[in-house]
Amino acid sequence: MTTDEIAITGIRATGFHGVYEHERRDGQEFVADLVLSLSLARAAATDDVTDTVHYGEVAERVAAILAGDPVDLIETVAERIATAVLTGWSLVDAVAVTVHKPAAPIPVPFGDVAVTVRRSRA
Repeated sequence: MTTDEIAITGIRATGFHGVYEHERRDGQEFVADLVLSLSLARAAATDDVTDTVHYGEVAERVAAILAGDPVDLIETVAERIATAVLTGWSLVDAVAVTVHKPAAPIPVPFGDVAVTVRRSRA
């Protein structure tokens, strides 16, 4: 059972996701938070970055997905990120991805809209 985690929060990029035409045309900022579940024992013992997940590379991939091909739902964006992490980094056993849409077109005052997906290899 994996008990170690790497958290990367506040990854930001402008994307063009949404169901409304103006969202696709004008874009808006999206924010992603990730928690990667994996064993960090080897990395701690060797002090070698090749024995862990390079979080800078993960963040770059996540930003590219946030800014990438538009979709209607942030649920789809979160799923794309989770799939990319699990297929791109074999050390990761599971991932939790939260995608925030702080400028969602909601007609009442609100703080944030976010979805979270949790995916694992099992």
